Amino acid sequence: HVCALARRLGIREILLHPLAGLFSAYGIGLAARSWHGERDGRSRRLAEDGRPSAEVSETWAELEGIGRGALRAEGEPERSLTIERSLDLRYAGTDTALEVVAPADGRFLPAFERAHRDRFGYVRPGREVEIQTIRLRISGAENAFAVDAPQSAHVAGFDEVVGLGGGDGGDGDDGGVGPGPLRLARTWFPGQGFVDAPVYRREALRPGQRLSGPLLILEANATVVVDPGFTLELDRDRVLHLQAEDEIRSAVEASSSARTIEADPVRLEILGSRFMSIAEQMGAVLRNTSVSTNIKERLDYSCAVFDRDGGLVANAPHIPVHLGAMADTVAAVRRRFEPFADGDVIVTNDPFEGGSHLPDVTAVSPVFLPGASRPSFYVASRGHHADLGGEAPGSMPACSTRLADEGVLIEAFALVRAGHFDEERLRRVLASGAYPARRPDDNVADLEAMIAANRAGAARLVQLAAEEGEHVVHDAMHELQRAAAQIVARALAKWPAGEHVFADCLDDGTPIRVALEIVHRPPDSHDPLPARMKIDFSGTGPASPGNLNAPPSVVRAAVLYVLRSIVAARIPLNGGCLVPVELVIPAGSLLDPPRGSAVAGGNVETSQRLVDVLLGALGRAAASQGTMNNVAFGDAHFGYYETIGGGAGATPFARGASGVHTHMTNTRITDAEILESRYPVRLLAFGLRGGSGGAGRLPGGEGLVRGIRFLRPVRVSVLTQRRRTVPFGLAGGSPGAAGRNRVRRRATGELVEIAGQIELALEAGDELWLETPGGGGYGSVGLPVPEP
Repeated sequence: HVCALARRLGIREILLHPLAGLFSAYGIGLAARSWHGERDGRSRRLAEDGRPSAEVSETWAELEGIGRGALRAEGEPERSLTIERSLDLRYAGTDTALEVVAPADGRFLPAFERAHRDRFGYVRPGREVEIQTIRLRISGAENAFAVDAPQSAHVAGFDEVVGLGGGDGGDGDDGGVGPGPLRLARTWFPGQGFVDAPVYRREALRPGQRLSGPLLILEANATVVVDPGFTLELDRDRVLHLQAEDEIRSAVEASSSARTIEADPVRLEILGSRFMSIAEQMGAVLRNTSVSTNIKERLDYSCAVFDRDGGLVANAPHIPVHLGAMADTVAAVRRRFEPFADGDVIVTNDPFEGGSHLPDVTAVSPVFLPGASRPSFYVASRGHHADLGGEAPGSMPACSTRLADEGVLIEAFALVRAGHFDEERLRRVLASGAYPARRPDDNVADLEAMIAANRAGAARLVQLAAEEGEHVVHDAMHELQRAAAQIVARALAKWPAGEHVFADCLDDGTPIRVALEIVHRPPDSHDPLPARMKIDFSGTGPASPGNLNAPPSVVRAAVLYVLRSIVAARIPLNGGCLVPVELVIPAGSLLDPPRGSAVAGGNVETSQRLVDVLLGALGRAAASQGTMNNVAFGDAHFGYYETIGGGAGATPFARGASGVHTHMTNTRITDAEILESRYPVRLLAFGLRGGSGGAGRLPGGEGLVRGIRFLRPVRVSVLTQRRRTVPFGLAGGSPGAAGRNRVRRRATGELVEIAGQIELALEAGDELWLETPGGGGYGSVGLPVPEP
């Protein structure tokens, strides 16, 4: 299929090595013997001139002696050995080290700074550089194998298998023309049907010989099919070159130069996948270079790509409560900081400028193409930091009443500008306020990881624009957002027109009410969308004196999540999804609180209730557990935070899942081994809570039971909902069980129930037990399940 794929993808020339199907084995055969050794280098430093100290040189000499002895024992000649020395270097106080191979002049510092600038976009002049690992590699000579393909004539039974039946296959004097075909074979080709195609044996071809498709080339390890419109030529290295002939080449070039993405859905799909892949690759870089368990283990982060106007193009579906919310942050950053300079990175966690809650820190980077004076794109990453100060470790106090209680507010500022990482200002901010960050070194390290993620995304966008053309990429970004709007609108057109109202309340009695009005447009309407929806939260309660307030960006994230959930088709997750929707959020309400209000619980708890209410209004799902079951604990030196799964609500077509993170959270929970090795705790129990799912024709999912014993005194913050109100069922289904929180004091041994939102001091040996809510059931027991 190689010719058909080349034609579809715009590839004009194909190279086929004689061992194309055997490269892994071939590479192993060619690989030189080598030996790798390393030593911990954290007690050693570079000299003042950037060269390694005498201690480092002594370590290399020790490793070299060991390596040479090992290779001699394997029979590797001494004269063939080559030595490569390297150091893993990092700035003192950071977590990410970069391997630097010994430069010719022996000065590692300039080489490290170049590598650091390439990875992170900045250097730190005057900051001490420390050695993490000392490495040495010794390699022997590469093996010399012939590149020629195996001679099929010598492969037992080959002629019989392929049906050659004899003949010399063109061996002998051909007057420089090359061998003729072995035979003709009736073969199907696209666009021509069955034809009698000539069959050649690869090893009989002569360098420089040219053949035109359709034809077949037989090898010992493969068969090459050359479609009509392609020519084949063998070079002196026995590599086949397949080239598109003029008419196909012209069609390919015309397709490549096309400027209307809309007319090419295949190309739009490919570019859409490229954008999503870039966002996902950013997330991989962030996870691999971070230090926080929230990012590295729980995967509490998101990365996104934006167009030149700040429109959301691709949001990797890491954390639903982050979906779309970063677009508000990018818009706020653009308003305050334009014009940008290449390399700028703006950082903020402001919940009232597109943020969610204080631990979620966002880094925004404009992306400049070579020679451009304004950004062509933007990239952003958002990660949940383990601690940003606040009354309680983990920055999730259960009883906060103002934003200042929850930790450090990072008002947007340029963390990187002109290649300079403003660590001094960052540390001043982290140390500010009544409750400064407890582990600023970790915050700095995680922000470096976020910058690295943004830089990786920027590099891939620049590369994509170079490959496809800037205008093609911009057109694709616009069309993807337009396509998302159309897909959502078509889905809304399938729902009954009119108003759908639903309401529920938080455990403190605060109502959350929504009215969904769906309007269908007639076919002759000037509106390009077949349906629109108005989502009105009027009737929702006022801003909370506690911390259950949800900033508008969180509300938009919940709406985007629900829209994505009700669309059956594959849909590019971008800002276009919200185009058919008018959102009404009453000012001063729980969902648009005054600046300075506490918001720790709004992001994690109110967001869950928003989704339940929206899906309830559509009749699409019974209530899920309606909480993230937040637990944070620590002391003056550390903070840890986790969310715990529960039961999902049943739908008209499926029972609810058990023991999962539902809706607006998509994190993992920290593995027991990592939890116990890094923190002073023992995990006593973690399993399903039987009988907690609501009954129904389709039952709700079961909640979880989690028990933790603390090994030293800690302060614990528990922030949960659905402890007083139960997760509702739909269409006659029963509600799920409410959650329950309890503490066992070592001194008494008695389990005592505690409130859903509480902060308390626990001693060594005390235990915390959480039973999370189940999901609501759907439909009356005994009724048949409808078809989807």
